[in-house]
Amino acid sequence: MTVTHPQGFEAAGIAAGIKRSGALDLALVVNRGPAQEAAVVFTSNRAQANPIIWSKQVAADGIVSAIVLNSGGANCFTGPEGFQVTHRTAEAVASGLGIAAGDVLVCSTGLIGDQLDGEVLEEGVVSAIARLSTDGGDDAARAIMTTDTKPKQVVVEGGGWSIGGIAKGAGMLAPGLATMLVVVTTDAALPAGDLDTALRTATRLTFDRLDSDGCMSTNDQVTLLASGASAVTPDLGEFTEALTEACRNLALQLQADAEGASHDIAIEVVGAVTEDDAVEVGRSVARNNLFKAAIFGNDPNWGRVLAAIGTTSAPFDPYLVDVSMNGVRVCHAGRPDAPRDEVDLTPRATHVLIELHAGEASATIFTNDLTHDYVHENSAYAS
Repeated sequence: MTVTHPQGFEAAGIAAGIKRSGALDLALVVNRGPAQEAAVVFTSNRAQANPIIWSKQVAADGIVSAIVLNSGGANCFTGPEGFQVTHRTAEAVASGLGIAAGDVLVCSTGLIGDQLDGEVLEEGVVSAIARLSTDGGDDAARAIMTTDTKPKQVVVEGGGWSIGGIAKGAGMLAPGLATMLVVVTTDAALPAGDLDTALRTATRLTFDRLDSDGCMSTNDQVTLLASGASAVTPDLGEFTEALTEACRNLALQLQADAEGASHDIAIEVVGAVTEDDAVEVGRSVARNNLFKAAIFGNDPNWGRVLAAIGTTSAPFDPYLVDVSMNGVRVCHAGRPDAPRDEVDLTPRATHVLIELHAGEASATIFTNDLTHDYVHENSAYAS
């Protein structure tokens, strides 16, 4: 159930001493080939961490041999010294594996503004290389956790090939991507261009639809590595479907572990003119704190849904909209329908259906409620 399930990959997760807690905090995933094809999608936040700046250069040619990730510090807004730490980390991986530093991706996650210790990272890389194995995926998944309460991992089987993945993320979950570090591996034999096409399709339909708290990270990165070790070249559509399944699984694991959440909310918008309109409408509700607070209190306040979607530019008539919550239509054509007390919002899983009656397009946005625990956790963040 992890990144080392596909053939051609080894991984490790170790405690390098970055985290004060002594927990695992450095992960390494290595592609042993025979191919080292890759595709990467990065945060759209203009405020980007040093590892993002480095990794964009590495990913440009579609060749990646290894990826090293640390938790316990974002290495963002840490000046030239911070970029040198990223460079030193890549050089340490390259030296230990006998590869080029320009083929090593670097990822960091944690508190913005704290300088990482380059020597600690270099020593950690040496230790991680010594522990590389085909069984190291679980440790790698645990080493990238910050406020996560559990590791996120997935495996999807194809026809003679497979996909594996690990992810972290529990807060700052918002599109472009959602805040996350994700490493996905496959032993399918596909070129970088096809991997890029598949990854962008998969992230658009999964990670970009996760909007837990509306806050976009500086360090988001989703990486897809292909070893070609299966010697099977699947149909690109088939591969994209499997990759989307893997990414959706990881995205929903991120949602289920969102900081302080007591409800996992799926906001399904149907009857929109375009898919982009459906996404905009769903996102307006997902980012509405009044709606999120109501769900936390088990209150099916559909008026807050209509007030939120009325702020969008999507074409629809608000007085034709239907709203259902957990299977009960509480609003029909902009008027009250079933009594609110018929809606049971006590389960963690919450489904909101918004019917716009304006077209044929649809989309689902995934979010969480706004809770006391979320506020408490983000008032005293510690790595």
